[in-house]
Amino acid sequence: MRKLRAVLILLAFAIFTIALMPVQLLLRFVHANWARSFPHWYHRNLCRLLDVTIHQRGQLAEDRPVLLIANHISWLDIPVLSAVAPVSFVAKSEVGTWPFISWLAKLQGTVFVNRELPRETGKSATKIMGRLRQGDHMVIFAEGTSSDGNQVLPFKTSLFGVAKPHGADADGLAKSIYVQTMAIGYTHQQGLPLCRRGRPIVAWYGDMTIARHAWELLKRGPLDVHVHIGEPVMLDKFKDRKKLAAFTQKEVREAVAHILAPRRRADMEA
Repeated sequence: MRKLRAVLILLAFAIFTIALMPVQLLLRFVHANWARSFPHWYHRNLCRLLDVTIHQRGQLAEDRPVLLIANHISWLDIPVLSAVAPVSFVAKSEVGTWPFISWLAKLQGTVFVNRELPRETGKSATKIMGRLRQGDHMVIFAEGTSSDGNQVLPFKTSLFGVAKPHGADADGLAKSIYVQTMAIGYTHQQGLPLCRRGRPIVAWYGDMTIARHAWELLKRGPLDVHVHIGEPVMLDKFKDRKKLAAFTQKEVREAVAHILAPRRRADMEA
């Protein structure tokens, strides 16, 4: 039955996704706002298909562009965070070469960055700021990799070059952009709490292949995930990227600790 469940979900995913890919491609050419919101609708329904229940705390600011700083646990983070709000992602350049996944990422407007070359940092920041200038909400996975789900890894300050915009309108741009954190944690599978030993089963990290991990995870049954969105803070509050990294790392770690501790989570939800 477990294998049959996984097969049916994968089949439904393939039909649902392939049928809608041309729609998103067309929207990117004819209507920018619809192209931003369509992946949000798609991922909300995809999470239902995958039997992932999202528990959200906090709201994304809607009156201006938002730079979102998140922790990273699994490939599931992409549909979960996109189901919470209409967002685009910043991903490592290798993702742009992965079969099929790269097409999905490009259709959602993912910005690919080369984290191995320091000279590319400025170019990446310019790309991200350009998207924020257009009104997009951009998600940065600040750890630079995925964790085992039990901890938040140190944030990479090299990813925070957007803290100091450049150009003639740099000051005005920094005053027009919010920073918010998105903390994510997987707490239950099949209605049972995930403990320290169980969370790495959900996590996708190290040298795991995405196909093998997805197959094993889909066989295991429904998941519950909690997403905590921090209060918006103006980007110009932070003097440099280290200040921005320190602030967001502290906020994400505290939120993840509350998500993974049942008593703290219950107090916050109350």
